[in-house]
Amino acid sequence: MTRWFKPVVFLACLGPLARLGWKAYSQALGANPIEVITHSTGDWTLIFLLVTLAITPLRKLTGQLWLIRYRRMFGLFAFFYVALHFLTYIWLDKFFDLHEMLADIAKRKFITLGFTGFVLLIPLAITSTTGWIRRLGGKRWQALHRFIYFSALAGVIHYWWLVKADIHKPLEYAIVLGLLLSYRLVVWMIPRLTSRKVPPVRTAGLETSRG
Repeated sequence: MTRWFKPVVFLACLGPLARLGWKAYSQALGANPIEVITHSTGDWTLIFLLVTLAITPLRKLTGQLWLIRYRRMFGLFAFFYVALHFLTYIWLDKFFDLHEMLADIAKRKFITLGFTGFVLLIPLAITSTTGWIRRLGGKRWQALHRFIYFSALAGVIHYWWLVKADIHKPLEYAIVLGLLLSYRLVVWMIPRLTSRKVPPVRTAGLETSRG
């Protein structure tokens, strides 16, 4: 099934970009096309980050082990869309004016946080290959890729601070992210709590005789 299903998923992940391209071609991006592109790429960045984080809970709760094969793809698409989001900002919005961009990052908190989330995803995208897992070792690679939690959190807060008044959509993302992080926290805590409740096994009356 995965032989033909994986290309279908890949093409589906390109769907939002194709939709934006068609709207641009049809001149249907509205009065502020830069804002439409910025919001669309930002939304899909968060969606793919949350889908990536949802793979592990879904796999464990449903027993569908094949889901893990798509986690890397979704994570890379999250980086792809955040790169487009950032490119829209530095190219279409700021026209590569470095001075204005640095001033913007320093002055506006939501841009600072969004930029931080983008930077955190760069090493994750670079080290997403099997070769990098071998180079870093499993434990160090997993520790590095936990930065995705902070990147997703930064993305949600970035969106929340951006909209200011109408927080409906960022609130939805925040709830989903909260559930996914809570699941991981519970999974991490359960073995530690149960190990404290189990009394140590005492071995009494066992002696060895010599001679």
